[in-house]
Amino acid sequence: MIELGPLHHVAVAVPRIEDALPFYRDTLGLAAGHVTELPDQRVRVVFVGDDRRRIELVQPLDPDTGVGRFVAERGRPTLHHICYVVDDLQGTLARLERQGVELIDRAPRHGAEGDVAFLHPRAAAGVLIELIDRATLSASIP
Repeated sequence: MIELGPLHHVAVAVPRIEDALPFYRDTLGLAAGHVTELPDQRVRVVFVGDDRRRIELVQPLDPDTGVGRFVAERGRPTLHHICYVVDDLQGTLARLERQGVELIDRAPRHGAEGDVAFLHPRAAAGVLIELIDRATLSASIP
């Protein structure tokens, strides 16, 4: 068993951030951060909400990526993953692998707000789980 920290965010994959953002910002009244491009992951992201309720909108930049195929298959904004804070992400991944948990990432990679790694949906009853390392979180994140 691993120790999960707090829920960091819920991510929604969207065809275009500019089309989805008005609902979250203008209708729900959630503050929106800056749109950030992650070239190595071939996505654009923006976080909306605050420290207690955060949603990440994820837009694929390439249809041949996992997020690109995910959006193409659904054709509309859809829940993509949930993210939890953990201490010692590398150690957590090693423990999970020893326990036989199927991982997408065996080593952390740089995400929009810190080092992250993904657990395969087959390991979590069909849900994509992202883990983010507390020690690498951006200064504005608890």
